[in-house]
Amino acid sequence: MAGSCPEDPAQGRAMTGTSVATADLVDAYGPELRVCDIQFRQFGGLRIFSGPVRTVSCHEDNGLLRDLLRTPGSGGVLVVDGGGSLRTALVGDLIAGAAQANGWAGLVVHGAVRDSAELCRLDLGIKALGTIPRKSGKTGAGAVDVPVTFGHVTFQPGDMLHADDDGIVLLPTGSSAPTISGP
Repeated sequence: MAGSCPEDPAQGRAMTGTSVATADLVDAYGPELRVCDIQFRQFGGLRIFSGPVRTVSCHEDNGLLRDLLRTPGSGGVLVVDGGGSLRTALVGDLIAGAAQANGWAGLVVHGAVRDSAELCRLDLGIKALGTIPRKSGKTGAGAVDVPVTFGHVTFQPGDMLHADDDGIVLLPTGSSAPTISGP
């Protein structure tokens, strides 16, 4: 697809730091690890990312998440519960650009994005269900830093999220990523 992000994972970029492959985390933690069952698509330039969770719950309105992403992210991951709606895009190049500029590690959007050809040029992890060019509302309806649930997982503010081409996992509360050595 012309202008889209590379489908070859070797062409994507990984976040520097302590990101550990989700498959390795599953092997290390077993059933203690929470694994999101949704098959998200990759849209950002960073294919591997991790960080502490912040959350926004909003339906077809991105006012709250836009305002939050204009604040310092400190390496966090914003988990957006858009109710799985593909009617309007909750994130586009301007909002994602603000996230990158403010130090967010990534976005997980249970909804749609737009400007996908631009999103893959950002040093930001972005996972979403799909794309649509239609803008969302801007009233600010919704809630920030509340538990959100999708893909048989509840995301709580402060959870440690790891994401890569294989999926999205949450470490058990109070855990840190293990050091994984060789096969």
